[in-house]
Amino acid sequence: MSDDRTPVTGPIPIYVRTLPTGVALDMESLTRLVVGDVLDALLSSEDTGVWDRLHDLAETTRTPDEGRLPYEELIAELTERSSSRVPLYGTAALELTRKLRAAAAPKAVPSQREAGAA
Repeated sequence: MSDDRTPVTGPIPIYVRTLPTGVALDMESLTRLVVGDVLDALLSSEDTGVWDRLHDLAETTRTPDEGRLPYEELIAELTERSSSRVPLYGTAALELTRKLRAAAAPKAVPSQREAGAA
């Protein structure tokens, strides 16, 4: 079984969490980096366009079916400015593979107890 408490090391640690039907990759450090990128874009003193567009969206009253394009365009711009890659140096890629294989390996399902056996 995979050790959920030990990350695959690197600039962005990756924790492999075992789920009943698979695995989840926990990359809190990547999330923190992305949030920092978004805040940097919003708070930039050189280019206030993202901040202005955010406020324009906040002030707009719209129905659920209208006004999605400006929202989606802002998502696209912030996504473009945000980190999306997780570098793995040295043997980190092999360690991630090992942890994923261990966590995703088929496991025995405990049998159900027989009726009245309690």
